Amino acid sequence: MKLRILTIAAVALAIQACATMSSDECAISDWHTIGYEDGASGQPGSRIGQHRKACAKHGVAPDLAAYQAGRDEGLHEFCQPDNGFNLGSRGGSYSGACPAELDADFRQAYNDGRQLHELETRVSGTSNQIAYKKQQIAATEQKLRDAEMGVISDEASIQDRARYLLEAKDLSDQKNQFEGELEELRRQKRVHQRALKRYRTTLAYNEF
Repeated sequence: MKLRILTIAAVALAIQACATMSSDECAISDWHTIGYEDGASGQPGSRIGQHRKACAKHGVAPDLAAYQAGRDEGLHEFCQPDNGFNLGSRGGSYSGACPAELDADFRQAYNDGRQLHELETRVSGTSNQIAYKKQQIAATEQKLRDAEMGVISDEASIQDRARYLLEAKDLSDQKNQFEGELEELRRQKRVHQRALKRYRTTLAYNEF
């Protein structure tokens, strides 16, 4: 397996380190390594501008040649199809940082992973909607029971019973509506699950 992209935590740590660099730290920084880390995490070329800004207040400019050489090396590690697929399948974004000779394969793999992510999101999103709809039904059923108890309560007046009856009818209609919506959501989930299953069988990647 080729080198994986750096974790988000590691990237954030590198950014934080640069942002807090003193004048001496900016001056002695290994710009080749910083460039490599940026490339290996798929950062766009504009990232050097952030480093330049962080060190400018100390009167220090990055070593652009060393940075670019390191970034080129890092990009060749990052811009592999399996990394593209993994990035897309996690819902990550691709900035188009890969060089032309690597971009096509990387982008295709990224798009494959992105499609997988979208299909999985549809399934999980529908599952969340189903869970919420069940909560609505349960809450409505409790209100309906309360209204029905009000109808038969010895303490209820004729006016109260009439109000409870009307409320019970409305709640029963609402419950029926929610149950119909629940069945439709379950149908949609089955459709999404089948689409996800079909798509997975077309993938050439093992990690999904």
